[in-house]
Amino acid sequence: MTDENNTSSGFELWLYDLSIDPATRVAGAILIISGSALGAMLGILLMAADPADIMGQIDDNQSSDDVNGLIISALDGNTGGDPIEGVLVELLNEDRTLISSDISDSGGRFSINDVPRQSSILYVQHSDNKTVEILLIPGDHSQITVTLTPGDGLIEDDMRGTSYLAESVFVGFFVAVLTLIAGLSGIVGGLEAYNGNKYSRSWWLAFFGLFSRGMIFIGPLLILLGLGLMYLTRDQFTDYYSSED
Repeated sequence: MTDENNTSSGFELWLYDLSIDPATRVAGAILIISGSALGAMLGILLMAADPADIMGQIDDNQSSDDVNGLIISALDGNTGGDPIEGVLVELLNEDRTLISSDISDSGGRFSINDVPRQSSILYVQHSDNKTVEILLIPGDHSQITVTLTPGDGLIEDDMRGTSYLAESVFVGFFVAVLTLIAGLSGIVGGLEAYNGNKYSRSWWLAFFGLFSRGMIFIGPLLILLGLGLMYLTRDQFTDYYSSED
């Protein structure tokens, strides 16, 4: 029992020595600054890509992409779903002029390469099956499955949908800005801790620096360790000490 008390007392004395040593506060400040600097670097890297260049590339009607797909038969009870070979697949402009075409292989696959990224019609006509027309923009889908259904008539589908690319770019840029701000906030908090002034402001600035996510978990881990040392040495901060009085 005495040994346990001695061990406990020794640990408490060690913590006390750390709490009154200015080097502990400085070490915590350095950890916070280091973790926040990693986050600020991440924010800068995220902002490095120019959103205008991305949007310009996507909106340019002269850019091109591929249309890849698979031709299969319709399910009918326990049969169907098999790839169909030798089907002519045409890609048409909206005025129905031919852009390019391909013929499905033994696996039912087709590929129409290097076609303009613009609203187009994928046209599939096969004997004894309904004609299929799919409105699409090349490159928006990694693979398109075309199901041939026995009978006469026309099956139409619109796969163009609504593009949220501009919104996605804006959100990505906004997150990058917040990451950079969080990183800079943590650095300021670390400098405040280094100087030993304004404990509450230092703590909140460093806490906000956690959201900078430097190297995913390394930056936040360094900041958390720094916050722990900062809390241990809170009596060294002038405003915290005066408030206790």
